[in-house]
Order: sequence, then structure tokens, then C-alpha cells
Amino acid sequence: MKRILTIAGSDSGGGAGIQTDLKTITVLGGYGMSVITALTAQNTVGVQAVFELPLDFIEKQIDSVIRDIGVDAVKTGMLSNSQIVGLVARKIREYRLKCVVVDPVMLAKSGDPLLKQEAQKSLREELIPLAYVVTPNLPEASVLCGYTVHDLATMKKAARHIHGLGPKNVLIKGGHLEGEIIDLLFDGKAFHEYRGPRIPTKNTHGTGCTFASAIATELAKGNPVQAAVKRAKDFITTAIRFSLPLGKGHGPTNPYALIGREAERLSVLDDLRAAFEKLRKRKVGPLIPEVQSNLGYALPYAQGPEDVAAFPGRISRFHDSVATLSGPEYNASRHVANIILTVMKRDSRFRSVMNIRFSEKVIRACSSAGFTVRSFDRSGEPTQIKEREGSSLEWGTEQALKTGEIPDIIFDRGDVGKEPMVRIIGKNPDEVVRKVFKVHREMGVEAVNT
Repeated sequence: MKRILTIAGSDSGGGAGIQTDLKTITVLGGYGMSVITALTAQNTVGVQAVFELPLDFIEKQIDSVIRDIGVDAVKTGMLSNSQIVGLVARKIREYRLKCVVVDPVMLAKSGDPLLKQEAQKSLREELIPLAYVVTPNLPEASVLCGYTVHDLATMKKAARHIHGLGPKNVLIKGGHLEGEIIDLLFDGKAFHEYRGPRIPTKNTHGTGCTFASAIATELAKGNPVQAAVKRAKDFITTAIRFSLPLGKGHGPTNPYALIGREAERLSVLDDLRAAFEKLRKRKVGPLIPEVQSNLGYALPYAQGPEDVAAFPGRISRFHDSVATLSGPEYNASRHVANIILTVMKRDSRFRSVMNIRFSEKVIRACSSAGFTVRSFDRSGEPTQIKEREGSSLEWGTEQALKTGEIPDIIFDRGDVGKEPMVRIIGKNPDEVVRKVFKVHREMGVEAVNT
């Protein structure tokens, strides 16, 4: 197991600093070690107090770790003042540490200062020249260069400027850009762009710490710098996409999202099998549409169809019951996956969907069962959506989710070449199947009363 040492400040709120560094390193399969430079009284709203540790104690932490355990990569974060910056630089030279990722932390997400102004010169002249990778964001790059860095052109100019200070590689993070996020790596010869979507969330506390720690861990594993940055970029994008709405300010990123998704792979399949077995034992065949049905279930933190399991070949009617060709598999139904993933964008707790046949009687039964029912009209579907394979259900689901909480039922009355359909939504397959049974019972009641 590769050993990664983080030298940084402690965030009492757990969203940044040493705390998120160690979470990231652990999730990515590294062995995390820490040297604490400062203690902060900090939460999602801001930094209330900072206590800098004595230099001799910081030095003892570094010596204790390196002399006994050793390190494969080092990541530095909050160093607070010029004396701490100088000490860390001296120790890097003393132990001849080569794989060093310097995150030039200057401000907290709240805007509170984490590096004294007098330390900027020490950072620029003593520590950055020792870095294998330095990872400033746009405000930090602006401070290091002495001019405003605000777009791709000035990012390239700044990368060359900072590379001139001595680091092997410069990664300028573009999270402060408008629109698409572009991170720019300069290796002294060429620029490499890493583009990603802007995720609509205010919960981005700890992004820089998480990103830099991920890069250090991937470098320790032996990945070349371009691959390490790409893997780290994917990791931080997932951590932001599933960030945590904790506290009253900027909530933290979620380093656990990656491992949480993988840990549930077998459970998702088992839950689908159990739910289907319940379906098979009931006479719900009349609810299966002509185009057949499917029951899908997504992993926590699912991002694409490959993270959604369903039944290959769909679920078909067999007399009054149901049958399927095989057990559930991942990436087995893009249609069901698109619906689930669209719902999860609104509320990640709702991870399961099953489609059943449409009729006015079914819709009345859904309402009689007390379910929240919404619909969309396919006739209003934009032409460009119709022409893009697999986009119709995503568009329709988005239309039905525009207001209010997640409904139990979403239906449409079809269109030319499109069969009308009812989708039942739940947090898991068992909940979906129980809703199917309830609709089935209500239809029996209606049949008696009509």
C-alpha cells in the first residue's frame, strides 16, 4: 500500500484540510498519514479561529512519520505563515522528497484567510520550486503571478509564469470560470486540458484539498502526471456531484461517493431478484404492457446506465404472472436507466422504477391508491429531442418533475409510434413492487364497483 503524507491544517468541520485529505487517500486505496500545521475552529459558514502549532512540534511530526514509515508522496495544504512554509520546504529538501503536490491554500471557501500575506513570498520562492505538481485555483494563481487570471488565455500565461518558479508541473484549476470547468495542466512543454460539467451545487467545501490529495495518491501509485490528474478529476467530479448538504453554508464534497457506489453492487442485484420473485408469485400479468416491462435499480451515486441494473430481455407476461429470461444485470436497459438517473438528479434517494401498461383505469387506480400522479405530453417534445436516441424519456421525466416532490407515478398517453406508459417510482425495488400490488388491488376494487 502506497504511503501518502498530508501536511496541512485541521478543519474541525471535517470538510477540508487534514480530515478530507485522509478520507480521499483512504478511499483511493492509499495509506494516509498527517502532519498538522494549524488547528482551525471551522464549519460550513467560515473560520472562527486559527491556532498555529509550534514549529518544533510540526518538525517532530514530520520526522516521526518519515524516519519510521516513509512516504511515497507528499501533499501540502494550509501552512499559515512563512516560518511553517520555510520549515516544510527545508524538510522536503532534507529527506529528498520528489513526489510533492503543493496546494497553495490561501483562502477558505468562505473567503477567510488561511495563509498570511507575509508568507506568500516564502511560498513562491521556497516551496513551489520543490513541487512536482502545484495546484492553484484562479485567485491563487492571480496572487502568485501578480495579475488577474480569469480565462483560458490568462490561465496559460499564468501556468508558464508559475512554471518559471521551478515546479515540474502546474495545474491551474478553473472552478471559478463561468460555464464549463476547465483545469489546465502545463508540464513545461505542452498544455493539457481537463474539461468537466459545472455541477449546480453550493456544497463545494474542500474541493481543492480533495483534488490535490487525489492527485498525490494517484502519483504514489505510479501513474504519470497526466493520468493522475485525469483520475483525480473524475474523483473530485463525483465527490462534488454527490456533495453533502450539511450545515448552513458551503457543505462538503463527498469522497465516499466513489466507494459507496462500488460497495452496493451485489446488494442492488440481490434486491432486484427478491423484488422480481415477489412479482412472480402474484397475478400482476395484466399490468404488463405490450412492449413488456422492466424493473430497474441504481447504485447509490449512479452516474450512467452502467450504474443501473435491470432485467435483460425485459419482464414479460406469462399467463397471469410474469417471467424473465435471466437475472438482473448492469447496463441492461438504457430506457429504464434514463428515467432513474433523471429522477436521481432531483432526489438521489429514489433509485428504482418499473413501467406498467397504461389505461385510464390504471390511472384511476393509482389515484385511488393515494399515489401522487404526474404526466407529460409527448406532443410537446422538441424535434431535436425526438431525433436523439434515448432522450425522449429523459425529457418527459424532467417535464413531470418540474414542480413539487418526487411523485409515485409518471405517465404519458403516447404519441405516433410511442406506446402510452405508466412508470412507478420508489426508493428501492421492494417499494416499487409494493406500489404495483397496491395499484393491482385498486383495479380489482374498481372492477367490482363498475
